Amino acid sequence: MPETSQEEQNEPLVDIFESEQESEAMVVQSLLESAGIDVLLTNFDAPQDILPGVGGMKLQVREDQAAQARAILAEYQNKGLTEAEG
Repeated sequence: MPETSQEEQNEPLVDIFESEQESEAMVVQSLLESAGIDVLLTNFDAPQDILPGVGGMKLQVREDQAAQARAILAEYQNKGLTEAEG
């Protein structure tokens, strides 16, 4: 894992992707990390005995990498739609 400076650690994070499926969130996380983007994966599962069916995963990236991450995510989503149609 690359070393981060103190300045990078204090940089605001931007929500980039949410999914109820952990596997999908992990695929997107890997895709972004392979492009050199630092990703924070947050699990917001709720106690299933109190809130059944509530939960999911959220990906966040540094503000300066958000545009690149969104472009990669759009390409990933468009490719998925194209393959599903074909």
